[in-house]
Amino acid sequence: MSNAWIRIYHRLPQPCRSAAAAVWGFRLRFWRYGPESEQLVTEALQRDYWQPQQWEKWRAERLGYVLHRAATRVPYYREQWEMRRRRGDRASWDRLENWPVLKKEMVRANPRAFVADDCDPRRMFHDHTSGTTGSPLSVWLNRNTVRAWYALFEARCRRWYGVSRFDRWGILGGRLVTPADQRKPPFWVWNPALNQLYLSSYHLAPDLTPYYLEALARYRIQYLLGYTSSLCALAQAALRTGRRSLPLRVIVTNAEPLLPHQRQMISEAFQCPVRETYGMTEIVAAATECEWGRLHLWPEAGRVEILEHDNPVQPGACGDIVATGLLNADMPLIRYTTGDRGALAANNIPCSCGRLLPVLASVDGRADDLLYAADGRQIGRMDPVFKSDLAVREAQIIQETLGTVRVRYVPAAGFTDRSANTIIEAIRSRLGPVEVLLESVPQLPREPNGKFRAVICRIPPEQRPDGQRCGSELTSTLV
Repeated sequence: MSNAWIRIYHRLPQPCRSAAAAVWGFRLRFWRYGPESEQLVTEALQRDYWQPQQWEKWRAERLGYVLHRAATRVPYYREQWEMRRRRGDRASWDRLENWPVLKKEMVRANPRAFVADDCDPRRMFHDHTSGTTGSPLSVWLNRNTVRAWYALFEARCRRWYGVSRFDRWGILGGRLVTPADQRKPPFWVWNPALNQLYLSSYHLAPDLTPYYLEALARYRIQYLLGYTSSLCALAQAALRTGRRSLPLRVIVTNAEPLLPHQRQMISEAFQCPVRETYGMTEIVAAATECEWGRLHLWPEAGRVEILEHDNPVQPGACGDIVATGLLNADMPLIRYTTGDRGALAANNIPCSCGRLLPVLASVDGRADDLLYAADGRQIGRMDPVFKSDLAVREAQIIQETLGTVRVRYVPAAGFTDRSANTIIEAIRSRLGPVEVLLESVPQLPREPNGKFRAVICRIPPEQRPDGQRCGSELTSTLV
């Protein structure tokens, strides 16, 4: 949704915002679900118990199709293979190891070149992401792919936990469903098409969180999904006020690491299990936590490799998570660097949950800092600032004081004063009337592992509004 539409939406009275959310929700429901959805969910749950040889056969067939389509119908890959042929390279494209590792920067620079030439992006679902690097990236999917993905989500992010999309649920996310400077509820919008209460993650100041708890009760929410830091702030409010009348069936975290103390706090506050997920908008890899605390990969989403300097490592060893998407054959990403590091399980010991899906032993990524508003709000996941089609290659947000935020960015062709103002507006819409300093740089500094932190908070802990550190500032390992 463009910034112009967002500004119009924010000027609407609350009933009209709810109507607009409903219209958007019905559009999403059309894309995500159809008459075939329940059968797709049933089949996904059955595949949870497939033997490894069944998965090998299924994935070999699917991978062969994806690789052939990529090499013959996708402009970027076709050109690469033609160049290799002209140089006398006779490597076969039907073997995954013959494909080079694909850096995120290549996709971000020209995403349309990765869409198959028999597809019309105007008729596809267009999504945006900035991932863990603060770099905007576009993804296109056809309706069958979207529905296949959401069937997997329904099976493994809901049915595993005894809930479904037909239950009333809440999500704490990064969309500005209400203006950030609004100080009176509602800080949410009800989306009847998806049975969803969308709660702003930008209004979780200590004096406002009780309103969120009241909304959960009023809308009879059965389960919650959201950023770990936002769920943690909500849990703190429930514990602080002694409110124990909000038992939920499950809470599902996404987009940020879940640390042990956070899990304990959230579980205690809402008297339910807390489950962790791993995934990305590019839908090349995904994993969900079972009741025994292990992250099971979704083999249908992609083929995951763990590489160090582009070479495979032994199971159990940590390296870069590189994935080949198997669902989206219309915009295939082959050996795509996700920007995260992790490890596959070192052995094939079956999980106590009984499912035979492979296990992601650890994930080392998504380490964005929290930022702080002067009124005590903790702001996590600032990547929506760069989700629009801005002419920015990379960006980094640094909070130097409560009133000062520096944005370092690598401009792309077409960056204008209007682009700069868009970034400033987006930052202020989330943090309030802060001073935003824009700094154009040729390249952003990297960490020793080759990545850079997209969001950095330099305010000393003792100077932060609530004096607490609910969120994660350091990359953590999920076990």
